[in-house]
Amino acid sequence: MAGCGPRGASGRPHRAEGGITVFQLRLTETQARTGFVVLLALLAVHLAWAAKRNSITWDEDDHIYAGYMSLWHGDFGLNPEHPPLVKQLAALPTLPMTLKMPLLKGREFKHEAFLGGQDFIFRNDAETVLFRARMAAALLTILLATLIFFAAREMFGSGAGLVALALFVFDPNVLAHGAVVGTDMGLSCFMFATVYAFYRYVKAPSLGRLILVGIALGLTFASKHTGILLVPMLLLLSLREIFQKRETGEGTDSAGKRAGRLAIAFVVISALALTTLWAVYGFRYAARGDGLAMNPPLAESIHHMSRAREIRLLETVARYHLLPESYIYGLADVRIMSDYYTSYLFGKIYPHGIWFYFPAAFAIKSTLPLLFLLGLTVWMIATGRLRCWREVLFLTIPPAVHLAVAMSAGMNIGLRHILPMYPFLYALAGGAAAKLMENGRKWISAVAALVLFQVITTTRVFPAYMAYANELWGGPSQIYKYLSDSNVDWGQQLKSTKTYLERKGIKDCWFIYFAEGPVRMKDYGIPCKPLVTIGTLWLDEELDIPPSVDGPVLISAGTLSGFEFGPGPLNPYEVFKLRQPTDVIDYAVFVFNGHFDIPLAASYSHAQKAQFLLREKRPEEALGEAQQALALAPDVVKPNVLVGDVLVALKQPDEARPYYEKALTLAKTVEPEFQVGWVESLEEKLHTK
Repeated sequence: MAGCGPRGASGRPHRAEGGITVFQLRLTETQARTGFVVLLALLAVHLAWAAKRNSITWDEDDHIYAGYMSLWHGDFGLNPEHPPLVKQLAALPTLPMTLKMPLLKGREFKHEAFLGGQDFIFRNDAETVLFRARMAAALLTILLATLIFFAAREMFGSGAGLVALALFVFDPNVLAHGAVVGTDMGLSCFMFATVYAFYRYVKAPSLGRLILVGIALGLTFASKHTGILLVPMLLLLSLREIFQKRETGEGTDSAGKRAGRLAIAFVVISALALTTLWAVYGFRYAARGDGLAMNPPLAESIHHMSRAREIRLLETVARYHLLPESYIYGLADVRIMSDYYTSYLFGKIYPHGIWFYFPAAFAIKSTLPLLFLLGLTVWMIATGRLRCWREVLFLTIPPAVHLAVAMSAGMNIGLRHILPMYPFLYALAGGAAAKLMENGRKWISAVAALVLFQVITTTRVFPAYMAYANELWGGPSQIYKYLSDSNVDWGQQLKSTKTYLERKGIKDCWFIYFAEGPVRMKDYGIPCKPLVTIGTLWLDEELDIPPSVDGPVLISAGTLSGFEFGPGPLNPYEVFKLRQPTDVIDYAVFVFNGHFDIPLAASYSHAQKAQFLLREKRPEEALGEAQQALALAPDVVKPNVLVGDVLVALKQPDEARPYYEKALTLAKTVEPEFQVGWVESLEEKLHTK
């Protein structure tokens, strides 16, 4: 069966429902081909424009450097939390360049990758390296757009393909991430490619189509670890093929025979997928060559996971080398990190993931045309107006599985984690729109108006696509009130910020930049002095922070939300939530003027220095810094713990106990849900003292 669009099994147009003639269908075919080329060209131009316009985001230096090292040196140990395929593709255009390479220092793998990545990008021609890498990654977005067009065209007809493609090309979330060196669009591309290839295989089985499914599945595995969700997706789709009676022309074999054939097919698909995955890792188990080792080792990393069953599973996989070491390492890291993320939604900070985060983010960040068409699609399916059950299931089961798993996971840091849903939904919405257009010119005009709305609502937010929110939520100017992190701010506004500062003649300023640490704002010529962030603390960036500052003070939306530090008294920048900004840059960098007391931020800077001195075995000097941190924030857990740690290092455990006891009391009484880790570690300290 050739889908349920207006094309017959032979591929030639016939008279369709609603009175559309053969001539009109042929005209639509011609328009679709022209529209396909024009829309792909528009997408490429838009992606190139965004790639040039926005500064580097949080993870890109890490990804590009890791991709280069895996291609040039076979080193898969710098960024194992993500498989290497997309990173390698992004790094390919940099291989002909003569580049200054950072020295490997044997640091913890994330520190090595992020700090080395900074040097890799900014000790070289940063603009050229970043643009080349982004445009290479953007090829996957263009490939995905192509697949959406052909899938919707095959399933529902040329009109569906054109509508689906137009909506996808002008989706702000696609444009926000389509030219970023990250794994989300790569996963979206290959996940959709695998399901589409499987659809074509079950519709008309052949060896060639079976091989395509296996290779596409392997490429999905090699793009992001959540690619393993394709396994339950394909199994559920197979059940439909087993128990659904064959339609005319597809034979009358029994469900048992169909199950047997699909079981054999799955064996072949699995073998091809695993071979493809191993090929991306160079058919080598060890994550690193040249005598280099993972830091920390795989065995240690696995044991940081919280679930004993998962520990045993990964230990078994590692023992028998069933998967590459770097891939196993990444699986463990993803599971570890999912237990530590806080969530921010509708202005509230949660200490853990929340099940309704992704449905809410989808409702806020999806365009109104998409939401409207999806509502119409549900109505058409429920009323029997869209009866293409194979096509409907192939386009609804994968996003439903992906959403269900995302809702149960704890990593609520951006809509980008459910981007793989969008290609399926756009193809389905295109099919519904094409069916409606068969009913006459009024519906054709209505669909055209929705596409035009999509174009307008997206282009008006350029270049700040990442901060998009639809009109029901007040648009991009209001999104920081509802969501944070990569929904709004991934640190990509430094070029716009520099332009703003130059226009205003501002040279003396402070900047609480969300990505500071992984990204250095000084590399973009920002004259502001940095203030402490989670990134600077994590990467041990030593800063001198006064207890109060005078504006102008710039603060990124990601930091303004407070979701990383915690609510209320845990947030060193809570004072900014009570003031109105004087300006906003790209919907995500807020400018404040006035006098601001930030004693907790200053306390963190002294605590950081004390920790450095402790590591250097200089406890006497560390004590002075720790006491200054405590004086600035006496009712905060960290400085109390730090004074206790320094006293223990000075062989004064009895003097340390009161500080630990006070810290434990604070951890149990001040926002206790966010300080559970402190409680556990402090109880252990007090028990052993």
